[in-house]
Amino acid sequence: MEIADFSDTKVACMARTNFENILGHSLALEKVLAQIATVAPTYANVLILGESGTGKELVARAIHNLSARQHHALVRVNCASIPRELFESEFFGHVRGAFTGAIKDRAGRFELADQGTLFLDEVAEIPLASQSKLLRVLQEGQFERVGEERTRQVKVRLIAATNRNLAADAAAGRFRLDLYYRLSVFPIEVPPLRHRLEDIEELASHFLEQAARRLAVCPPPLTALHVEQLQSYDWPGNVRELQNLIERAVILAKGGPLQFDLPYPIGGVESPAPPTASAPPHGQEELSLDVLPAQEREIVAAALRRTNGKIYGTDGAAALLRIKPTTLASKIKRLRLNVSCG
Repeated sequence: MEIADFSDTKVACMARTNFENILGHSLALEKVLAQIATVAPTYANVLILGESGTGKELVARAIHNLSARQHHALVRVNCASIPRELFESEFFGHVRGAFTGAIKDRAGRFELADQGTLFLDEVAEIPLASQSKLLRVLQEGQFERVGEERTRQVKVRLIAATNRNLAADAAAGRFRLDLYYRLSVFPIEVPPLRHRLEDIEELASHFLEQAARRLAVCPPPLTALHVEQLQSYDWPGNVRELQNLIERAVILAKGGPLQFDLPYPIGGVESPAPPTASAPPHGQEELSLDVLPAQEREIVAAALRRTNGKIYGTDGAAALLRIKPTTLASKIKRLRLNVSCG
């Protein structure tokens, strides 16, 4: 198999053709698609990293759908939802009478995923006591059901996902280091939505059509001002938060225009701090974006000049304007300002 690097546009196009459910064309997303297309045809285990709501399960499904196992099962397990005492039964199954409540034989998730793919979401939540048995089945393809001596064989491709720093957990003894190495043969980091702002318009349009169809209403128009507002927000909940926000806006629109219930007004401006008793020094008049939009460029440029182009930190332009640095970076790009000269 020919392995392409992340700059290989052929691989990226291949990914784009097959993953209509992964929306966007940002460079950050295209790198992920290239990684998916590279690793999918192999048998390597994959560790998907990323914040909650970034679409890690979509990445897992894309890997499975591009692999030779696509005609077999993709079995998903949310490790955070399993009681600690039931992990072994959930993974490996049990026989009747193995424990109280085991009224019949039951196949575990590894058996169900045989010849296919097992997706372990929130893998960091697996108890340490169960991790050694998981490591064994990954290394040898063998396990026993709870309460049974018969050893069973499986061939499963494992994809794991977490929003935690699994390497740090392993270093701190909260996760087995050998299991971490076994899982992270090919890590893929899914970027947060704030790092792919150029994808927001496409995502919002898709979710708008989706919500309108589900609610049986005509989709309200998504304007350029709406897109600017959405791009000025930091999205701690990522794509999932965007989807929920769009659906809520469609419900509240009731045939009228969209209005987004974001923590800040349009432009991502936070509420200004209360005025202090002392006036600013001469030549250092207070800067605020709570003015007419036409003055925004002049104010941002002045803040950049005052901070010598510095955006981040307590002495940066973002702190001076009382907005988030990512919001300011978005404004600088939109206003076509030269950071070096303000």
